[in-house]
Amino acid sequence: MHPWLESLLALLALPRFGLSTLFLVAFVSATLLPLGSEPALFGLLKLNPELFWPAVLVATAGNTLGGMVDWWMGYGVHHVADKWGHSASHVKALEWLRKLGPKACILSFLPVVGDPLCAVAGWLRLPFWPCAGWMLVGKLGRYLVMTTALLEAFPGTLPAAGG
Repeated sequence: MHPWLESLLALLALPRFGLSTLFLVAFVSATLLPLGSEPALFGLLKLNPELFWPAVLVATAGNTLGGMVDWWMGYGVHHVADKWGHSASHVKALEWLRKLGPKACILSFLPVVGDPLCAVAGWLRLPFWPCAGWMLVGKLGRYLVMTTALLEAFPGTLPAAGG
């Protein structure tokens, strides 16, 4: 591997702490795949409690970017969903989302419905950057609350390696 690429990866990923893995897990978990990033964040912080803010911010960035991918997927499949989505509950949910607008993306932190909500925001062609901003706020709030609660519920640190 080229030396410049190695230094770039070292700078961005901080591989000795596992932040790159945390970013990837958070990104994938924000897509429509069933994966949770909170256990990865919690495990990383149990091993490296001094990385609280970098880890929360890396997880938030990865999860927000994953939500943005969901938005683009929804934007791209708009014409396909129009063929099957005309039930009364579907129409009512779409009206609610249109009325609320990009602010609805703050609910992207919710389990089960949060990630599809990002895709629906794209499908409705809600403005991308305001949606991304509200996703960021919701996901940051989730990581702060979940991580703090887990660290409080399971105090203490793991023993040092080799000791």
